[in-house]
Amino acid sequence: MALTVLTRQPSAASPLLAALRDKSLNTDPDRFRANLRRLGMMTAYEISKTLAYQAQQVETPLGTADAHTLAAQPVLACLMRAALPFYDGFLDVFPQAESAFLGTYRAAHRPDHSFEIATDYLASPSLEGRDLILCDPMLATGKSLVLNYQALLEHGTPRSLTVACVVAAEPGIEYVAHSLPQAKIFAVAVDAALNGHFYIVPGLGDAGDLAFGPKL
Repeated sequence: MALTVLTRQPSAASPLLAALRDKSLNTDPDRFRANLRRLGMMTAYEISKTLAYQAQQVETPLGTADAHTLAAQPVLACLMRAALPFYDGFLDVFPQAESAFLGTYRAAHRPDHSFEIATDYLASPSLEGRDLILCDPMLATGKSLVLNYQALLEHGTPRSLTVACVVAAEPGIEYVAHSLPQAKIFAVAVDAALNGHFYIVPGLGDAGDLAFGPKL
């Protein structure tokens, strides 16, 4: 497993992440969604460097120029609902990509605060031999992400798997590395721990609620 962390070197991603984390700022859902989308674009750009390209020539008004285009479009998998703004940023970078959508949530909670993971919706193109990018802003335990990937396999086996997230917890990274050793993980930031409710600490809160409002 390969891990790339965007904020290990300060960049334009750093102030966007700070705004997402700041509890005095992240209660504005419009701003929160916009910053998730911007970070999606930045993460997608970094991932674009790992894909295969083919050389071609294009005719300009004044001559011929060498260019490179993607050898094949990736498939973007959006883990609803929290990933929607983040995924939108990926579409800005890969506007011709096909998409898969999964509705996944924490279902029945147990007395120890662990929980069942439910997937009620899945729509996907063929993944056979494709480059698959899973977009999920918060990689906490990693269990829901692995279950989502396993559910997607009924639509074919991807050639490559890339996991894209905003904040990843070290336990989640370790779980994904063990369960999906072929995965490449791109995270804006990595946090050390999970709390007793399995939320990332310091994290940024519930990304779905902050983007779209609390759920009943």
